[in-house]
Amino acid sequence: MAPGGPCGQVPAPGLTADSSGREILPRTVRGITCLRRIALLTAALTLAVASVCAPAQESNLPDIGSSAGELLTPRQQEAYGAMMLAQLRHYDYLLEDPLIDSWLDTLGTRLAANSDRPRQPFTFFMLRERQINAFATLGGYIGVNSGLVLAAEREDEVAGVLSHEIAHVTQQHVLRGAERAQRDQLPILLAMLGAIVAAQAAGGNSDDDAAQAAMASAMGLMQQRQIDYTRSNESEADRLGIQTLARSHYDPEAMADFFATLQARSRSNGANYWGESPDWLMTHPVTITRITEAKERAARIKREQGGVAEVCVRDPDGPPQCRTDSTAKPQYSLDGSNNPLLPPSLDVGAQLNAAAQSGGTGRFEFARERLRVLSADSPGDALREYERLAGGKKFTDAQRYGQALARLRGNQAAVAATTLAELLAEHPGDMWLNLAMGQAEARSGKAAAATTRFETMLRQTPNSRAVVLTYAEVLSERNTVEAGKRAQAVLRPLLGNSGNDAIFQSTFARACEIAGDPIRAGEAYAEAAYLNGRPEQALVQLNTLKRRSDLDYYARARIESRIAAITPTVLELKRQGIRDEDLRRQ
Repeated sequence: MAPGGPCGQVPAPGLTADSSGREILPRTVRGITCLRRIALLTAALTLAVASVCAPAQESNLPDIGSSAGELLTPRQQEAYGAMMLAQLRHYDYLLEDPLIDSWLDTLGTRLAANSDRPRQPFTFFMLRERQINAFATLGGYIGVNSGLVLAAEREDEVAGVLSHEIAHVTQQHVLRGAERAQRDQLPILLAMLGAIVAAQAAGGNSDDDAAQAAMASAMGLMQQRQIDYTRSNESEADRLGIQTLARSHYDPEAMADFFATLQARSRSNGANYWGESPDWLMTHPVTITRITEAKERAARIKREQGGVAEVCVRDPDGPPQCRTDSTAKPQYSLDGSNNPLLPPSLDVGAQLNAAAQSGGTGRFEFARERLRVLSADSPGDALREYERLAGGKKFTDAQRYGQALARLRGNQAAVAATTLAELLAEHPGDMWLNLAMGQAEARSGKAAAATTRFETMLRQTPNSRAVVLTYAEVLSERNTVEAGKRAQAVLRPLLGNSGNDAIFQSTFARACEIAGDPIRAGEAYAEAAYLNGRPEQALVQLNTLKRRSDLDYYARARIESRIAAITPTVLELKRQGIRDEDLRRQ
């Protein structure tokens, strides 16, 4: 996201401390409006700020390192990202679904493994917003709006945006932005302080407007420097992202194709055809030059791989401009398929080509339709959207799946089951279809058939998060002690690796509650509250649980350990005047 704040706020590098006294959270210095009555020597301030904030000249020298890594440790960056994710979850911005999470994580991990820093940890998450946007922040946390996936025509385009955001992380652009803001803040604030001193001597009523004009100039200069800095980041992220796409066997031209799609939508906004401008364009400005450069980089990569590259720039105002550029294929292909040092029987090239032609994860179309349903404001809205999509055309299998899912959510389980049965006949064994069919059977009175289906899937993939969570949810809907105990048994194998999984904790808590295990239920509910950005509420729940007389030694030890871990965070938040809104009303 592009740095900078609104008029009346100075982006500051100051960081609030965590429980150990280390700085982790960015803060904002406010109070510029108090300068309204201050007169100012406009020229003096403007020249002073310009001298320290003028953009540095472009350099083609390689980057030999940055001190940005010293600003925050990797552990602090991870803490920042985790806290941001908890707050997004608290305000219901996240779209958390086991199947969508699995698809996005598979896609993101594949790209991250082929980036310049394959050991950098990443966390990919989906937001329910329909605006076209994606962003990266500290700790390798990368968010994608549902609208971006809905706007993409193929998985390669989503991969192009993700690879761009991955490059922002691997090149430490977020940290460098924070470091730059830290360097710039002092000259800006000193210049404003000088304005205060000058104003005291100037006096006069007409100096009020001059003061505000000068402050606007100062802020403009600072923001221009940040914009210039961001442009270089964007170019670097494009270049590295295209390389990551190619290494991951995605189409390297996909990034430029998606840029062109976004620009076309932006240009047609004069008639408000597509609605508001994509948010991604606000922080990642797209121009014909940028699209052309991305196309040329992709073509260069294809030439290096021995292919024929056609460079085309899609102009919404005219026909695409294309040119073909090819070179002779090298004697030994870069993918190793013609390598004389490898055994002839080892057909590496065929394997790589099969992977490249497999459509990425192979789940994009189904994931897009599932997102269309889950991101809709209501099941009715989703069904009406499919009515508009139909338009007399025959639905694809993925669209039929999405429509069935919308009906399932809209309490039309029997109708949904009919469509899903037809799809399963065409795609036997498909996990996404089987999970939806199991839910439809359970909600249409066919509990035995649903149980048989889920138990079969569980035997085939016992550690599948999607299968386990969906089956446990279906069992919890039955609301019997027996079903609760079976849900506990289904969930327990994944318990050790789900400490940071809010959906898992909520599902496990409900299963334990139904099964008559209030202690385990209380612990899981408290953990879910913590992961949902409610640490104070989690602490209250744990302290209440601790007073139970039926706690055994092990349960008490677990609860006291979590209380000790959560308490410093709650104390620090209270010190900053931040209280849980629900607890404050009590």
